[in-house]
Amino acid sequence: MLTIQITTGSDVPIFRQIVEQIRAAIAGGKLRTGAPLPSVRGLANELVINHNTVAKAYSQLTRDGVIESQQGRGYFVVQRREIFTKAERVRRVNALVAPLVSEAVLLGFSEPELVSLVQKQFAKVMSDPQGKTS
Repeated sequence: MLTIQITTGSDVPIFRQIVEQIRAAIAGGKLRTGAPLPSVRGLANELVINHNTVAKAYSQLTRDGVIESQQGRGYFVVQRREIFTKAERVRRVNALVAPLVSEAVLLGFSEPELVSLVQKQFAKVMSDPQGKTS
């Protein structure tokens, strides 16, 4: 069962929180290929948010090839496929890594400390079949 929790007042927009939590659930094995997602209206009602916010999140995930819409049936997790070139994948990850490294340096982390934290998080995501990340 997918549980999404949003934090109102966060710097991260609600649609982005939904996208990130669905991606984490898939990466962690909580949502597998073929698994259905809640309907747009159902998730919006559950989270007490506008359905357009959920639709925007699902649209982003569809564009990224993470889920697909099946007419009349809803949204489903699709098998992982490479829709981006290696250069685009590197560009996307670098866009996430650059601010992480800057923040770590500002907080006084050394390179080995940061690498260790990233390795631990990677191992957690890859080994936890329930998709629980902290």
